Amino acid sequence: MIIAQRLEADIRAAPNLPGVYLFRDEAGDVLYVGKALSLRKRLSSYLPVVRAEGPEHPSARMLEMGRRAAGVEWLVTTSESEALLLEHNFIRHHRPPFNIRLRDDKSYPYIVVTMADEFPRVMFTRAPHRKGNLYFGPYASAAKVRETLDALGRIFPFRKCRGVRPGRRSGTPCLQHAIRRCPAPCRGLVDAEEYRQAIDQVVEFLGGRGGQVVRRLEREMKEAAASQDFERAALYRDRLTALNHVLERQQARSDGLGSVDIIGMARAGDLANIHVFLTRDGVLADRRSFTLEGVEEVEDQEIFERFLGEYYGGAPTMPPEVVVPRSVGTLDDLASFLSQMRGTGVHVHHAERGDKRRLQSLADRNAALALEQERLHVERSREKRWEALTGLQAIFGLERPPLRIEGYDISHLGGRHIVASMVVFQGAAPLKSSYRRFAIQSLSEQDDVAAIREVVERRFQRYLNATNHSSVGQEVTEESGTRPHSDTRPHSGTCSRPGLGNGPAAGAPDAFDLAFATLPDLVIVDGGKGQLGAARSVLRAAGFEGVVSVASLAKREEEVFIPGRTSPIVLARDDPALLLLQRVRDEAHRFAVGFHRARRDAAVTSSVLDGLPGVGVRRKQAILKHFGSPEAFLAASREELEAVPGLPGKVARAVYDYVHRIG
Repeated sequence: MIIAQRLEADIRAAPNLPGVYLFRDEAGDVLYVGKALSLRKRLSSYLPVVRAEGPEHPSARMLEMGRRAAGVEWLVTTSESEALLLEHNFIRHHRPPFNIRLRDDKSYPYIVVTMADEFPRVMFTRAPHRKGNLYFGPYASAAKVRETLDALGRIFPFRKCRGVRPGRRSGTPCLQHAIRRCPAPCRGLVDAEEYRQAIDQVVEFLGGRGGQVVRRLEREMKEAAASQDFERAALYRDRLTALNHVLERQQARSDGLGSVDIIGMARAGDLANIHVFLTRDGVLADRRSFTLEGVEEVEDQEIFERFLGEYYGGAPTMPPEVVVPRSVGTLDDLASFLSQMRGTGVHVHHAERGDKRRLQSLADRNAALALEQERLHVERSREKRWEALTGLQAIFGLERPPLRIEGYDISHLGGRHIVASMVVFQGAAPLKSSYRRFAIQSLSEQDDVAAIREVVERRFQRYLNATNHSSVGQEVTEESGTRPHSDTRPHSGTCSRPGLGNGPAAGAPDAFDLAFATLPDLVIVDGGKGQLGAARSVLRAAGFEGVVSVASLAKREEEVFIPGRTSPIVLARDDPALLLLQRVRDEAHRFAVGFHRARRDAAVTSSVLDGLPGVGVRRKQAILKHFGSPEAFLAASREELEAVPGLPGKVARAVYDYVHRIG
């Protein structure tokens, strides 16, 4: 109550001026960022949220924000357009949870061309932009980027190897050269100038100038044929065929369009979809679709401001013209905002007639269709998940569908760097925030059964430790929406369970972790009868047998082993229950393998880079980032080492001498 009163007093003290405001929680973290022409009027509209009263309640999302808010601060600006730019910067920096957000919270995927390299690479990236590189995007999905890279690799051969220096440590050309997708600069089969010519064509194509690339290839094909170099002419012909196949998707052309982004939007409930048609030099070069969440009770204008800031904020290029739907009314501030980001003027307007009006209507229609497909997909997915859960209920004879399923797997290489994973599926969908990884402590050699026993012991010991914090745990569980402990699920405040707490399975009593605070309905372990027996023995010792069901899934024949049956259960390959079990098992495997590789690579990297003169943690990271792998570092010349950012020349020379002295 005191916090609400203080927050209300802060709101009433806001000035009647344009600016940006930030709601913060008690820890000082930013919950929401907004802008306003009048801070006083805009913040006053939040009073019902702060009070959580009145005949018309705000949305549940905004009520939750008001409940968590402990303070508000503002920054006055000279204009609303300046406030828009500042708001965008604050959102990108703080990533507030209650602002409109894109469905995929990752950074946008781009294609990067590393022009600073002697032999540039063309790669997928989500990393922040670095000086000297060319970036193309953002793309709506990683799949679209990889599809484009695959097509480019067939048309314009370029190297796929990582690191600044081309090639492998062995010095032999890779498979990409054998299938004519790499010109093998590592073997000197192409010089830097010729390689750059191919990269320049890649840059032209990605920049929307595919027509110029076609004309150049046609000219080179004719010149090769005229000089009777028919093999080279055939190579150009094949590249032309592949390029024209890609460009068929871009055949809609209008010379009056020029270079413009045409944007459409549709919304339904808490979701909005925005479609962007990208035309370059009159060609409809690409289409991108984005879904935004948290748009309920938000005006179209604000949705667009948020989207344009997110979309163009990370884009290396921006067209001089942007067409927006008529529901977006205030255009001057948007134009000023985008112009500041681009560094030169951007014309933002509504399309009144002609091709731009037609394409804008088409973008609106595609956005509406995308939302409808999203709705249908959600419904179908919900039905399939429920069918799988009820199938598992029948198979295991459970009283209710297993809403929480945990999967466990072991990963190692010849008994070294043994690790385990725990993945959680809630309602048949991955709950990645509850995934956990374990370094196996009790084994020095391969024993998958013993490893499963250890990780399951440690998991349930952590549950018992968590129940020592029952008052705290219950509060956190309810806030997060996680299923609280049921009366039928035993828990103890003493952690005095037989068979637990006497070794590596024991966890620190104060190590509260919400991922371990809820019992699963079903535990799935990768393997056969041995792994099943190990997991079952842990549950029996902890007193959870009959409360938590357990099964194992063998990879070879996809056989399901459960306690009390000597023979495995064999389900139809398309059975939804089996498909869910496979997904849990495969996800646990993926997570375990990723952790194992990380530990193995860290060990290898540590052994290679440890002991280098003048190299600490930061310089070690700089070396790895520059070369991409320990192998590339070991093969580097003195000059290449001196080019590592953050590595002084004197240290680089000492490192080179050290490596080649001990190598």
